[in-house]
Amino acid sequence: MLRGLAWQRLLPDVYVHRAAHRPDNHRMWCEAVALVLPAGAALAGPSAAYLWGAGLPPGDAPVTVVLPRAARMRPHSRVAVTRSVLAESDLTVHEGLPVTTALRTAFDLGRRPPRTEAVVAVDALLHHRAVDLSALREYATQRAGWPGLPLLREVLSVVEPVAGAPMETRLRLLLLDAGLPTPLVRYDVHDAGGKFVGRVHLAYPGRRVAVEYEPGPPREPDLLRQEATRFHALRAAGWRVVRCTADDVLRHPVRTVRMVAAALRGRPATQVNGLG
Repeated sequence: MLRGLAWQRLLPDVYVHRAAHRPDNHRMWCEAVALVLPAGAALAGPSAAYLWGAGLPPGDAPVTVVLPRAARMRPHSRVAVTRSVLAESDLTVHEGLPVTTALRTAFDLGRRPPRTEAVVAVDALLHHRAVDLSALREYATQRAGWPGLPLLREVLSVVEPVAGAPMETRLRLLLLDAGLPTPLVRYDVHDAGGKFVGRVHLAYPGRRVAVEYEPGPPREPDLLRQEATRFHALRAAGWRVVRCTADDVLRHPVRTVRMVAAALRGRPATQVNGLG
């Protein structure tokens, strides 16, 4: 057993040097949990998606693991245990850690409510090219009777592999669930002469309406100028632009839907542009 001020205990019999201790580092916790996994178990769910590049769980989230039905593991507040049938083909080693394959990871997360977060997870895995959509559909077809398949089928009907960020997916689903038309994702706008104007997050080309997710004002002056130039170029090309923040999507969904609906009805752009 390691003792002394130089070491930080993470789990029973698992320590990290204090110089390397990062309480909000999910990778560190995944490495620690991997050391105590029973045979046949693996990192799974949001933790596996994180390792596959989807970047889903916050740093303080517990590490999700999947165990075979008969396996046992000591409970710990930093570990979320699930149990499932695990075929050998569902397991792999990725970056030195035992994980569910990207395909099995997407299958599991797509069956896990709530629906919006299931779509966010599958969108992220598809966007990072960890999973192929046709392969995921085939994988699901071969597993009739598994729990959560109705949700997964619904998820697969609305996923967008080109969606670039979780909040973009949440914004898109907000509009769909409100009954608005299905927007195109990551759409390239051109002016009347065919010149490229810019790429928008969500687009209704027939109405020349763009819906943009704004993560926050750019910190770099050059980025701020580029964004302002793009926005004005879109307006000059005859497009209305509805700009939405995380606060709009998460705390004021009704207002956000009304802004987009107003733009689609063709109200003056001054009524629908701007943040908030």
